[in-house]
Amino acid sequence: MPRRISRELKTLSVWALSLAISGCIGTGGIAPQGKALPANTLATDEAIQSAARDARWPAAQWWQAYGDAQLNQWVNLAVQGSPSMAMAAARVRQARAMAGIAESAESLQIKGDATLKRHNWPTDQFYGPGELANSTTWDNNAALGFSYALDLWGRESNASERAVDLAHMSAAEGRLAQLELQNNVVRAYIQLSLQYAQRDIVLATLKQQEQILELAQKRLAGGIGTHFEVSQAQTPLPETHRQLDALDEEIALGRNQIAALAGKGPGAGAQLQRPSLSLAAPLKLPSALPAELLGQRPDVVASRWQVAAQARGIDVAHAGFYPNVDLVGSLGYMATGGGALEFLTGKKLNYNVGPAISLPIFDGGRLRAELGEAAAGYDIAVAHYNQTLVNALKNISDQLIRRESMDKQAEFAAESVASAQKTYDIAMVAFQRGLTDYLNVLNAQGMLFRQQQIQQQVQAARLSAHAELVTALGGGLEAGRDVPEDSKTQPSKTPAALTLLDH
Repeated sequence: MPRRISRELKTLSVWALSLAISGCIGTGGIAPQGKALPANTLATDEAIQSAARDARWPAAQWWQAYGDAQLNQWVNLAVQGSPSMAMAAARVRQARAMAGIAESAESLQIKGDATLKRHNWPTDQFYGPGELANSTTWDNNAALGFSYALDLWGRESNASERAVDLAHMSAAEGRLAQLELQNNVVRAYIQLSLQYAQRDIVLATLKQQEQILELAQKRLAGGIGTHFEVSQAQTPLPETHRQLDALDEEIALGRNQIAALAGKGPGAGAQLQRPSLSLAAPLKLPSALPAELLGQRPDVVASRWQVAAQARGIDVAHAGFYPNVDLVGSLGYMATGGGALEFLTGKKLNYNVGPAISLPIFDGGRLRAELGEAAAGYDIAVAHYNQTLVNALKNISDQLIRRESMDKQAEFAAESVASAQKTYDIAMVAFQRGLTDYLNVLNAQGMLFRQQQIQQQVQAARLSAHAELVTALGGGLEAGRDVPEDSKTQPSKTPAALTLLDH
């Protein structure tokens, strides 16, 4: 009995000494310093506060507000067939597979090995095999080995949780890619609609110029006009034809752009018909309370998952300072000699089981460097998250301000077009009656042409501002439903706890 007690005391002494030795590697005071900003503490401006009074969350298919069935079709084609969406989906699957790899380390690992081979034994007078000299025998073995990580310090669980967080981050980035793609298709479609509208203006201008030329020729034939007036009427026609051709080019290029965004070839883009959306269509203002709208943006959600993943990375690095204990064992058969399968008999059975312990004693500063890298990575992720919050709030405020400005500009542009149209009508009547020369008509026509173009540009900018605002609000994707809890974005080991290893 005393010997048994002595052996147990020796075992406990070795264990205690091992722990003491491992404790010699301290963290050196390495700890993260970054702190994530609470979204509801960021000050909001008047634009956001006024928008919150008419709070509506954007629908998942927000582009349907433009009332164009062709646009709906091409957005859906882009989401389903775009290579960028395929890459985003593949990244999500890859991240989930990596999470599965990390989670597998927490489970029981069993591996089987078996060898069947013929062995010819040599003769050696010093180290010879004795009775097996100059013989050929079966030298076979089969074994099942197993290992199980006890994970006393949470190394494996935190590593798997970190991989899962990264999978969540990839999913949020996938939603961000989807939102950006939808926004790009909508903006390209609005631009295509603007180009058609501008073409209408140029075409109407061409018809007016041809009418003026015809009138000038009639006046000349009637003896009340001059060749100079006819020449003046002919001069703008080539430039107007050039503008028509340039707009036809832009329309063709716009079709190609939309087709490329949808992952289609130019042939599919050529089938695009003229957009039926109205550039002056009324659109509801999508908004929400600031704390809610920031949390629904995919980029904010992705940044938050990145912070959570880096927090788990600190816990993994911290666990490296403690002894690692795994339970290992094996069950097998082995035999040299006899028949090919004789090694499988019960007499040849062997097994072993017990703990496997690894102790960090001296590593040249590797563990501290790993912890420092993890702490710095966490601070970088926190800073990126904070910057994303600030940029998101600025983006939303910018789009609200822009939208309000576009609404006012649209009213002023409509007034300018009405005034220019009235001036042109007066000039035409006066020219027909011989009360004014062609130069006044030409000036009035050019003014009307410019004001009509400006009006269409303002209306297109207004629709684009709506698309940008919906995108800034998260596009109705409701990414905020998949957000890590506040506790998961903090390392489980506080800076104070991390420094305990130094004492």
